[in-house]
Amino acid sequence: MCRSIKTLFNFQPPVTEDEIRDASLQFVRKVSGFNKTSKANEAAFLAAVDAIAAVSANLLGSLETNAPPRNRIAEAAKAQARAAERFSR
Repeated sequence: MCRSIKTLFNFQPPVTEDEIRDASLQFVRKVSGFNKTSKANEAAFLAAVDAIAAVSANLLGSLETNAPPRNRIAEAAKAQARAAERFSR
């Protein structure tokens, strides 16, 4: 899994379209192996990002859970603490 792609489901405040698009872009970059595409591949690359963003938004909109929404700030703090622990060695 690409470490740059974050979990988007069941957060308060809810995920934004920009966050979905950013995750889709990271996914397409990982799958294609391109960080930046050439002009020849740009249309296919952007079409893939758009398609994955649409499917992801549809998925996130249809998921259900009984768990309470997680707090984005608290989860980010936990992730920073884990990173500090992992990289302080």
